[in-house]
Amino acid sequence: MPVDRTPSRTLVLGGARSGKSAFAEGLLTAEREVRYLATAVLDPADHDFAERIDRHRDRRPDHWSTVENADPATVLATESLATLLDDIGTWLTARLDARGAWEQPRGTVAPDCDALVAAVAAYRRRLVIVSPEVGMGVIPATRSGRLFRDEIGTLNQRLAQVCDEAFLVVAGLPVRLK
Repeated sequence: MPVDRTPSRTLVLGGARSGKSAFAEGLLTAEREVRYLATAVLDPADHDFAERIDRHRDRRPDHWSTVENADPATVLATESLATLLDDIGTWLTARLDARGAWEQPRGTVAPDCDALVAAVAAYRRRLVIVSPEVGMGVIPATRSGRLFRDEIGTLNQRLAQVCDEAFLVVAGLPVRLK
C-alpha cells in the first residue's frame, strides 16, 4: 500500500513584508476547503494595520472560511480539511498583553506556548503556520522588544521541531529549511 508523503504540518518563517503569508497561502491553493485562522486583533484607530488586514482578506479565495481572534490551540482541537494559521507573532503579542507579561519574568506565556505546540503536534490534517523571524537583526533597545524576540525565537524552534517541513521566505523567495 502506498504511503502518502505529503507534509501535514508546515512552518513558514520570514521577516516583515517578506512574502511569507502569500507563500503560505499558495501552499493551500489546491485544497478544496481551507480554514484560515487569523490571529490579528484589529485596533480601529490603527488605519495602517487595518489596511494590512484588508489586503490579507482580499487575497483569500471565497471558498475559504475564516476564524478570527480565536485561541489556535482550541481551534486546532477541531480538525478541518486544511488550516492556515497566520500569524504566530500577532498571537504571541496578544498573549503577552493578556497576561500582562511585558514587565514579568520571561516564560510568563509558557502555558500558552505549550498548549499551542501540543495542538500543532497532535494535528493530523494539513496545517500551514506563518510566523515572523525576528532574530536576524540588531538586539532590540527595549525590554519589551527583547522579550518578544526571545519568546518568538523559542516558540519558532519548538514549532519547527513538531512540523514536518519548514521554509524561510526572504524577498518573496522561499528556502526549504526542513
